[in-house]
Amino acid sequence: MAVEGRMKCVKFLLYVLLLAFCACAVGLIAVGITAQLVLNQTITHETTSGALLPVVIIAVGAFLFLVALVGCCGACRENYCLMVTFAIFLSLIMLVEVAAAIAGYVFRDKVTSEFNKNFQQQMQNYSKDNKTAAILDKWQKDFMCCGAANYTDWEHITGMAKDRVPDSCCINITVGCGTDFKESMIHTQGCVEQIGIWLRKNVLLVAAVALGIAFVEILGIVFACCLVKSIRSGYEVM
Repeated sequence: MAVEGRMKCVKFLLYVLLLAFCACAVGLIAVGITAQLVLNQTITHETTSGALLPVVIIAVGAFLFLVALVGCCGACRENYCLMVTFAIFLSLIMLVEVAAAIAGYVFRDKVTSEFNKNFQQQMQNYSKDNKTAAILDKWQKDFMCCGAANYTDWEHITGMAKDRVPDSCCINITVGCGTDFKESMIHTQGCVEQIGIWLRKNVLLVAAVALGIAFVEILGIVFACCLVKSIRSGYEVM
C-alpha cells in the first residue's frame, strides 16, 4: 500500500532533522573539547564535578551522532526496530541533557570556587613554570584583569618582588611596566570576577542553543513515532 502524502512529508522532515542532529552532535563535541582545553588551563587535573562536565558534553555529542546514524538507517530501510531504538535513545539523550543542565546549575558555585582555588595555585607557580606564566598572562591580558580577587593577590606570591605585578596586568603592556606600578596603570579587577561576568553574559546564548537542540529532539521523537506507526500499520514508505 502506498503511503499517504503526509507520511512522505514526515519521512522527508525526519531526514532533515537527522542532518540537524549530526550538526548538533558535531557542535556539542566541539564545545566539549573547547571547554576541556579551557579547564585544562585553569583547573588542575583532579577529578571534580566541574572537570567532568566537558567529558559529559563530548560523550553526549558522540552518542547523538551514533543515534542519528541509527535513525537514518531505520528511515532508509523502513525498519521498525531501528526506528523504535532511535526514538528510545533520543529520549535518553534528552534526559541526560536535562540532568546535565540541572547539575550545571546546582554546581555553578562549586565550579567558580574550584576556578578561584586553582587560579591562586597557579599564581604560586608563576615564577617557577614558564607554561603556567604564559597561561596566566593570557588570561590577564584577554580579560583585562589582575590576580584572582584583585591585583593585591600578587603581593603574597613567592618569588614576586614587592610592588610588582606581571606585565600582563598593565593597561598598556610594555616590558617592565608591572614594576613600581601605579594603580592607574594596571587592571585592578580580579580575573575570577571578570571571567564570571563573561560567563554570565554568554549563559543566555548557551541556554538558547540548548532549548533549540531540545526542540529539534522533540520533533525527531514525534516524527520517528509517526513513522513507526506508519510502518507498523503496513505502509510502504517510498
